[in-house]
Amino acid sequence: MLSGSTLFASDSLYVLLTLIPIIIYLVLTGFAIYFVIKVIKFMNEKTKLDREKNEKLDELIKVNQGIKD
Repeated sequence: MLSGSTLFASDSLYVLLTLIPIIIYLVLTGFAIYFVIKVIKFMNEKTKLDREKNEKLDELIKVNQGIKD
């Protein structure tokens, strides 16, 4: 009568348990990629701001040396 192709509730549980590690892996991979991109953007912005700060400090040092002379 039944050819064995019916899907019982216990079979769907096995499918769900099989998919959970794959979903977790994809979520963690996505988070890792997002984190790396954010860190790279942050470091680029920090480098730019540090460069600007150093230029301003150089200008202040030149002005300060000009006053002492």
